[in-house]
Amino acid sequence: MKVLVIGSGGREHAVAEAFARSDAVSKVKVAPGNAGIARSFETLPLNNMEQQLQWCESNRPDLVFIGPEQPLEQGMADRLNQMGIPCVGPSRAAARIESSKIFAKRLMQKYNVPTAAFFHSYSLDEAMDYVADSCPYPAVIKADYLAAGKGVIIVQNQAEAEDALLQLLANSSESSPKGVVIEEFLQGWEVSLFAVTDAVDYVTTLFSQDHKQLLDGDRGPNTGGMGAFAPVWEAEPWRSQIHQEIVEPILKAMREEGCPFAGFLYCGLMITSAGAKVVEFNCRLGDPEAQALLPLLDTDFYELCIAITQDRVCSLNLQWKDETCVAVILASDGYPGSYEKGMPITISSPLYNRVYYAGVAQEDGTLITNGGRVLCVSALGKDREAARHAAYNDINKINFANKRFRRDIAQRNNKL
Repeated sequence: MKVLVIGSGGREHAVAEAFARSDAVSKVKVAPGNAGIARSFETLPLNNMEQQLQWCESNRPDLVFIGPEQPLEQGMADRLNQMGIPCVGPSRAAARIESSKIFAKRLMQKYNVPTAAFFHSYSLDEAMDYVADSCPYPAVIKADYLAAGKGVIIVQNQAEAEDALLQLLANSSESSPKGVVIEEFLQGWEVSLFAVTDAVDYVTTLFSQDHKQLLDGDRGPNTGGMGAFAPVWEAEPWRSQIHQEIVEPILKAMREEGCPFAGFLYCGLMITSAGAKVVEFNCRLGDPEAQALLPLLDTDFYELCIAITQDRVCSLNLQWKDETCVAVILASDGYPGSYEKGMPITISSPLYNRVYYAGVAQEDGTLITNGGRVLCVSALGKDREAARHAAYNDINKINFANKRFRRDIAQRNNKL
């Protein structure tokens, strides 16, 4: 079978590697990929959705895996389904569960899915009035639109809330209104769970834990993710509640609202004293969670994906390695703000673990930095500490000017 992976980041590199491990797959291509991915897989210089769709129509791959949220929000899965090409990824209507925070919160409210109390608005003036008169602090302010993991701001007071609203609604207009959700700040600890679903049946993955903030100790601005690890055994006591009160009701809600969800449903959760509550849903595999989960997967990834497209997820029984994976992101200094590009990447001695490339390019045969998140080192170990040691040992061998990374991935105290 021939598989095309859409995307250019570390997640797509991990997905391509997972497909390549399948005996059923003869060829994996990535579009557009990057110079690091190109060292292991054929990449296609198809830099927008229309080019990718034209290639698919001409070349008819056996399966297309859509990695990022942007093409899903733009309806790529709908177009591929119209062509009769199997693909992993929800419809544009179903992808609203990520692309519109307001849609997702209204849906959870209507179907009694546990989540933070919230206020929403498409009006800057109305939102300003709310943060001045009615908002309890601290609060969480979220962009209603896709913001590459950086549209969430935690505020401690009215002044910070007003600054956040001005930032998130800066480009809103009558012709193109933008919205915000202002949420209750939940007390607890975060964990992620993916539901693999054909819109009716589902299975769930191991729990994983992302580290969103830039700096050690969960300080600094939110990023697209600075690292992750799996499994998170501390979350297992809540799995049954999450299935019964979150996964099953939201899949039923999507069917009843006429936008059934098939693919990988990311459940971002807060474990609170009142049980698990939804922080957010995403419509695809997370990055960097994929880089922590996929190396642990023993089930054939191609067969898993085909089960989604053929409505037979009920037949899946996911199998996992009896190990822990720690994934650490190396980023450019300045990320998630502005940063320099073009720094040569050197490796001082052999690496023993997986490297998934993201923001890289090539110059005269040398990899150079070309993005905020440059690469991800994913290491397996018999337990969390062994995997951490292996990951950081390899990180010390990888160098580029202004390298930045967190030193505390997988060291959270997951207790209430």
